Amino acid sequence: MIVIACPGQGSQTPGFLADWLDEPGAREFLHAASEHAGVDLIQHGTESDADTIRDTQVAQPLIVAASLLAWQALSRRASLDGVGIAGHSVGEFAAASASGVLSEADALALVGIRGRAMAEAAAMVRTGMSAVVGGNEDDVLAKIAEHGLTPANRNGGGQIVAAGSLEALEALAADAPRGARVISLQVAGAFHTEYMKDAVPTLATAAAQVTASDPTHPLWSNADGCVVTSGQRYVELLVTQVAHPVRWDACMASFLEHDITGFVELAPAGALTGIAKRALKGVPTVAVKGPADLASAVELITSVQASA
Repeated sequence: MIVIACPGQGSQTPGFLADWLDEPGAREFLHAASEHAGVDLIQHGTESDADTIRDTQVAQPLIVAASLLAWQALSRRASLDGVGIAGHSVGEFAAASASGVLSEADALALVGIRGRAMAEAAAMVRTGMSAVVGGNEDDVLAKIAEHGLTPANRNGGGQIVAAGSLEALEALAADAPRGARVISLQVAGAFHTEYMKDAVPTLATAAAQVTASDPTHPLWSNADGCVVTSGQRYVELLVTQVAHPVRWDACMASFLEHDITGFVELAPAGALTGIAKRALKGVPTVAVKGPADLASAVELITSVQASA
């Protein structure tokens, strides 16, 4: 089985959508997506600077729209029947649409609401996130706890993301776990921690208004790495994950249990592919950063399907 992964916040770079605008229907899709999300995605994806697209309420719908645009382009070039789907953090909204749990319109509307609610929560206290790369996992978790921080993303492949106050993150950087590096991330708050709890009711109210269908593909959850078969349950998890840690390490362990034979990351790709190369040894990967990478993704998908 091929797993197609939708990335999370922090993957975006200035102008990364420009090349995608030449894809059939891309401008029309992005215009509609902008209406649903309440954000001008074409402007932010092609013209806005790094600080602007770092803003949570811009970044989140921008990333989800990019993944869906890449999913559409890939779907035109290859049969995606039987692929598995997983999203990392906000990427779970793109995964919800790609797997048939939510319509594109509902996924984009919800992520727009999520982004605005999380931006408001982040503005209340100065917080952030830092990746801790390397070191012994138990030592890293102990050091994160020692500084009053939360392991908000347990990504596997030797990477755990700590989240909390900026002062505590600075203290962690000065007192890095043995054998590890602490790298500040370009995000605007301590996502997936108690600092985001005020955003949960807003998203829950909006989520209660959408219709969820059961997934048409194997669909993994960040909550515990399990495959979710109920669309309604998946939407419930989309709401609670705002203030709960992302267990991408558990997702990857489950990928291995399901004997995956390839890993494709949709735009804006790179981060999850890097982790997969370290944690999913021997599994071929493709990062679809732009349309030029679609051919490699199609080649991987069709070769796996041919050998099945």
